[in-house]
Amino acid sequence: MHSMVERELELKLVLSPERSILVPALLSYRSDDPFAVHVTFHIGSENPVKWTFARELLVEGVFRPCGHGDVRIWPTKVDSRNVVLIALSSPDGDALLEASASVVSAWVERTLRLVPPGTESGQLGMDAALADLLAPRRADGLWARGHHPAGGKDAPGPLDDAQDGDGC
Repeated sequence: MHSMVERELELKLVLSPERSILVPALLSYRSDDPFAVHVTFHIGSENPVKWTFARELLVEGVFRPCGHGDVRIWPTKVDSRNVVLIALSSPDGDALLEASASVVSAWVERTLRLVPPGTESGQLGMDAALADLLAPRRADGLWARGHHPAGGKDAPGPLDDAQDGDGC
């Protein structure tokens, strides 16, 4: 069973040093997608804007600048308040968002309690899926007739019907 950590918050979209607008957003983290953070921005349109990026960026960005390219995150002070700045870049444009450092930090802590760092791969069930994939199976019709994938001379393969040159 998978769990989710969500937090609604208002971010400031920084338009200029003197001007910003509030943007309602939803931070989401799912244990079945343990490496990712999902942010949904409700910008007053029919379709909210959604971003997904590495949880590690947000974990580090609360303490020190990190990220390259599309997502960059860093802590700073604005008017003596501790904030986290998130810079997003896409072909559609760039955005600089400001969030309360205490709100983001508390949410990140909840995600780290749900899935501690270093245990993310275990949440994906990859070991179980790989074991299932490699497990011996009951013989299907091809294997039951003695056909072998190597196509040895004692075990004709499925392409032997095409020996007249019309085959693959």
